[in-house]
Amino acid sequence: MKFLSTLFVFSFLLFSCNAPAQKSKAAKQETFKVTKTDAEWKAQLSPEAYNVLRHEGTERAFTSELNDNHRVGTYVCAGCGTPVFESKHKFDSGTGWPSFDREIKGNVVFSTDNKLGYTRTEEHCATCGGHLGHMFNDGPKETTGKRHCINGVALKFIPDNGESK
Repeated sequence: MKFLSTLFVFSFLLFSCNAPAQKSKAAKQETFKVTKTDAEWKAQLSPEAYNVLRHEGTERAFTSELNDNHRVGTYVCAGCGTPVFESKHKFDSGTGWPSFDREIKGNVVFSTDNKLGYTRTEEHCATCGGHLGHMFNDGPKETTGKRHCINGVALKFIPDNGESK
């Protein structure tokens, strides 16, 4: 029984957020307010952030310090600083990635991703087009029912006292 439970948890984590690089045609076709050359993005971002934000990669589960962050503040796009999530909407999904039940309206754009053989909703920063993660319909039922499964490396946290982290 323990083996089956372990297998189930591993399978869930493997397929719920952790996917190879995705191609998002809808987000790629938009014109974003912040645009930079590939060299400029590489110079600005860490290799991990560059892979996620610019090549739609996925960080390993349970590796982001933001996953267990419980401070009050705002999560902004690591690429351009656009506020994308608020700490009051963060919850522990148990998936290993920071999870939110809603985005900051107008600051996140959505597209359809079918790379794994089923449809997922992909999320990008509305200002720079950086890949943030995916949205699923298995979030808290008492709020929105949504789970925004977000790569921590795609975010920076700004605490309410104004200090960046």
